[in-house]
Amino acid sequence: MDKRLEVAIDAAKAAGEVALRYFRSGVTVELKGDRSPVTRADRECEQRIVEVLHGAFPDYGLVGEEFGERPQPAGAPAKWIIDPIDGTKNFIRGIPYFATLIGLEEDGDITTGVIYAPAVDDLLYAQKGHGAFDRNGRLQVSRIASLREGMVVFGGLDIFRQGGHWDGFERLVRASGRQRGFGDYFGHTFVARGQGEAMVELDLKPWDLAAIKIVIEEAGGRFTDFTGTPTIYGGTAIASNGLVHDEILALLRPPAPT
Repeated sequence: MDKRLEVAIDAAKAAGEVALRYFRSGVTVELKGDRSPVTRADRECEQRIVEVLHGAFPDYGLVGEEFGERPQPAGAPAKWIIDPIDGTKNFIRGIPYFATLIGLEEDGDITTGVIYAPAVDDLLYAQKGHGAFDRNGRLQVSRIASLREGMVVFGGLDIFRQGGHWDGFERLVRASGRQRGFGDYFGHTFVARGQGEAMVELDLKPWDLAAIKIVIEEAGGRFTDFTGTPTIYGGTAIASNGLVHDEILALLRPPAPT
């Protein structure tokens, strides 16, 4: 296993140990400037991740959800992108579907990704050109080519309305055979494992998506924002098996003015 991937897995597991010490413990919740919740666990998880990653790769840059971007060494060859607890609201309410997400960006491309959900001990990881895996082996997206026969996963519904994508979401619902709401990292795991054909969500930050993108792509899928650009910086995301991707893009796109 490549050292970067090995260290990223170690960092995610170390964060998981921290998170589980606080899980279902009644940890105090604060609100950040954007009104999203944060706990002591989020901050301590990120600190632990940084300790592990920086200890092994001191010349790499780092950006995390809770503490932002640390000063990057001149000419840094790569940058870690960290979400210490993706699914903080689940964590707060004692729902076990939250995860540490760690991605590595090199020359603008995500090349390594780790997803670790400690409460259910679920680990997914990928490295560019080497495939995506979980504890049971290699991951492979589904081969269902018809959205009418497929399942679409989504996160919060009101975010589609607030983001001006409600009409497109309704078109997607009508065109797809089955829809299920599984938010945060969790929804993407269904796509990576071939259990669903697409996950759509919005109101996202790069740390929500870095690890997700490479896992989906290395499982044989496709990852873009709602414009079709393969980026983690667009604020929206479609992760799919690739076969239904263009149809979803077309459905979410606002109709041309008449």
